[in-house]
Amino acid sequence: MIDHILVDVITQTRRALEDALLQRQAVEERFQVDVFLGDVSWETSYSLPGEENPPRVRADLSVDWPTWSQSAYRSWSIGEPPEDFPEIVMEITLRLQRLAAMPDLDVVLACLPEESPRIGADTLVRAAPVVEQVREDATTIRFAVETTYQGTFRLDERAMEDATTLAEPVSQLARWVASVLIRLGDLKLSYLPADPSPAEGGRH
Repeated sequence: MIDHILVDVITQTRRALEDALLQRQAVEERFQVDVFLGDVSWETSYSLPGEENPPRVRADLSVDWPTWSQSAYRSWSIGEPPEDFPEIVMEITLRLQRLAAMPDLDVVLACLPEESPRIGADTLVRAAPVVEQVREDATTIRFAVETTYQGTFRLDERAMEDATTLAEPVSQLARWVASVLIRLGDLKLSYLPADPSPAEGGRH
């Protein structure tokens, strides 16, 4: 059984990202259940509207609902006060990709705040950036830089009684993601061409 509070969070997150005018990368969305541990996770990816494939900048979001949170929520739902209120583990990775040259990391980090806006009483904290370098062929190297924000969103009794109270903090987070993607997209960087469409790829 999927806890309805998790479904509410996923629905509100998706709606908030689309209200922020971001474009979902449909093939990237996944909903998974760990059959051994029982943890539930949802992952999705969004980019700025009108981007080519793959987009230059992308946000990858994951929401994890651990087993102990499921147990705490279900105890509360049947009237048994939980020892701890459930938590949702959130992670947002902001990625610059398709880069034709290694960017100045100081310039990139200047666009990335150290913390996200508050989600309730919590924030997501920025981790160190990761640089990816892939040799496409003898002459072409593709670079990418990504930075992950990680943290937890502790649900209080008010949120568990009325999930609509989560709409405003989730919307604020979505607007923040959109604004950071815009700042990253505005950097004067050199990009490799986008992948050809299937039709274009078949031409010779």
